[in-house]
Amino acid sequence: MRILAAFLLMAVSAPALASEPVRDCPLANAPLGIESPLSDVLMHPGGPAALEATATDLVAGFTKNFGGGGLPPGFANILTPGVLVEARPDGPALKAALAAKLAALPITDAFTLARCARYDHDRPALPPRDKRPQVLVFEKINGFRDNPSVESARARLRRIAETRGWQIVFTDRGGVINSEDLARFDVVVWNNVSGDALTTPQREAFRVYIEHGGGFAGIHGSGGDPRWFWDWYVDTLIGARFIGHPGKPQFQTATVRLADTRSSIGAGVADHWPLLEEWYSFDRNPVDGGAVAVATIDERDYKQIGYRDENLAMGYHPIAWRKFVGDGRAFYTAIGHRPENYDEPQSAALLANGIAWAMGQKGRKQHD
Repeated sequence: MRILAAFLLMAVSAPALASEPVRDCPLANAPLGIESPLSDVLMHPGGPAALEATATDLVAGFTKNFGGGGLPPGFANILTPGVLVEARPDGPALKAALAAKLAALPITDAFTLARCARYDHDRPALPPRDKRPQVLVFEKINGFRDNPSVESARARLRRIAETRGWQIVFTDRGGVINSEDLARFDVVVWNNVSGDALTTPQREAFRVYIEHGGGFAGIHGSGGDPRWFWDWYVDTLIGARFIGHPGKPQFQTATVRLADTRSSIGAGVADHWPLLEEWYSFDRNPVDGGAVAVATIDERDYKQIGYRDENLAMGYHPIAWRKFVGDGRAFYTAIGHRPENYDEPQSAALLANGIAWAMGQKGRKQHD
């Protein structure tokens, strides 16, 4: 990281003390509504009653094991009450009634502490820095945690770092996302991170890090939440919102085609290869927002039908892409649900090359 970028980063925020309860999560004092995290509604003393009064079967099966207690990980942290009602025939009427009930619930200090408890200020002790390129792997997961995917990705990242000569650091503590610690790293890799993970100061530190020359690489679940609570991350950094994946069946074989011939990401990667995977679809083509498609999938090879029979076809369908965000670089690959795919040679090479591209020097905005 260059000195100028490091100087700008240092001005963003100082990390809070780990012993302090978290009060600066993004929704700390926000009123509840149909677009709030479902877990926040379920943990509020009046939330479950408001849901049940709207429709008695609305929260059937939503227990603390599902994430209803607000403690990570939990699928309820990446859903909203609106999701529960939108598919029902009486959805519009239920939304209006539920919105009024939730808005009337008081936001107390105790509730603020409870909804912020899944965030942290824990600044981990980092190993001494050596002269190798620096890679931080971020693994704080508050939403859906698929352990086989996370662990297989971690193993592959270790092997990539060893082969490429990188110093790699792993952490699941959000406190590492501060200006001082980030200034050390050339790239931050989000390993299947699901669920909102950063406090408001941490968000700002990360945004400034990226926009002033930092690198980002997101893997699979890091772009796969059904609901988001940080617009900059999903709309600007990722560049598209997940809308679903096939459910009939979930895993299907499609042809992955290398689309990027202008950067180093395609070096040593086959022109095309078949892959069995859970294929993500998105609400937009990220290329329309300035990204460059690195790899695409051929929709003629599989059925783009979701669990509720929704059509998930995109037409031109990027599955990995790269983009500039300010002076920083961002790479995202949606490949990575099946653990086996981290050892698939072409997909593994694409991941390694994408991370390496994201580590590029600040300001290099040529067509590379």
